[in-house]
Amino acid sequence: MAREKDEDPHPVDRHVGRRVQEKRLDLGLTQTALAKAVGVSFQQVQKYEKGTNRVSASKLFEMADFMKVGIPFFFEGYAGAQPGLAEEAAPAFDHEHKPTKNSVEISRLAPRLPPRKQKLILDMMRDMLGDEEA
Repeated sequence: MAREKDEDPHPVDRHVGRRVQEKRLDLGLTQTALAKAVGVSFQQVQKYEKGTNRVSASKLFEMADFMKVGIPFFFEGYAGAQPGLAEEAAPAFDHEHKPTKNSVEISRLAPRLPPRKQKLILDMMRDMLGDEEA
């Protein structure tokens, strides 16, 4: 059944879309490159990432294969998800801030720095934000 035009995207669709976007940015891919790899337009990738359009099972499978992740990757951290009997609960995924190309690169590069330099950068970021919490 199709959603009404004024209906908000389902939280799962938004979550999956954000996970697609995060992984795409983490891999340094453009929307066009991902779109070409899975046979859709870059506009369709934009709609997937916003959660406006649901990703079909077959497209999710193709994206997972192309990005070298398992399908569960796209659902990890969804607060509404219930773990199965053999799974542990995943930490809640923070949707407050959309990832940017720069924030993804920061998170990718930070672990390569020695702990002392990571702390210096963290202190500098907190100072810039006026956030003195430890």
